[in-house]
Amino acid sequence: MNKVEIYADGACKGNPGSGGWGALVITDGKTQEFFGGEAITTNNRMELKSVIEALSTLRSPCKVIVFTDSQYVQKGISQWIYSWKMKGWKTASKQPVKNIDLWKKLDTIQAFHEVEWRWVKGHAGHPGNERADQLANYGVINVS
Repeated sequence: MNKVEIYADGACKGNPGSGGWGALVITDGKTQEFFGGEAITTNNRMELKSVIEALSTLRSPCKVIVFTDSQYVQKGISQWIYSWKMKGWKTASKQPVKNIDLWKKLDTIQAFHEVEWRWVKGHAGHPGNERADQLANYGVINVS
């Protein structure tokens, strides 16, 4: 299995507002960059979209480390999702899970790989995270 590092980030100007997502995908020393955006969205949707889009570029099962500055994504996919699924996609307060369409998509696509989810502090000088942030902001610019 290929070993892959993904640095993923989302950005939003207004929440909701114009949003962008960016991802840096490093496979065997080769770096690929991806970004996109939506005219009306939320920051959490863009955080999720960045990871989904990055994982979607992988054509075969891989060992993946995903670096994200979003605890919403990191904890959501590695902790909270199990409870949500057992409760019929409801939160602890019995409310529908927000962004359920993207959570289901992420759950499906990540199951194809061996994924380790790592949280990194945003805007703290981590080169991969800083680049993903730049790409996410390009996504915002391209839809504004």
